[in-house]
Amino acid sequence: EQEREREREKEKARERGSKREKDRERERETLRDIERESKRERKNEREQEREGERERASARAR
Repeated sequence: EQEREREREKEKARERGSKREKDRERERETLRDIERESKRERKNEREQEREGERERASARAR
């Protein structure tokens, strides 16, 4: 009986550990998504600045 109880406790601990690992993985994924999004935004901002430079340059050329 005690042996079975110990096995149940071990199993519960394993489940808690895997849940914790899943939570950590989800958090890492969220952080990666945020990083990806901010990179995309910075890229878009740089592209808009370049576009503005081109427009000003062509306006000066006229």
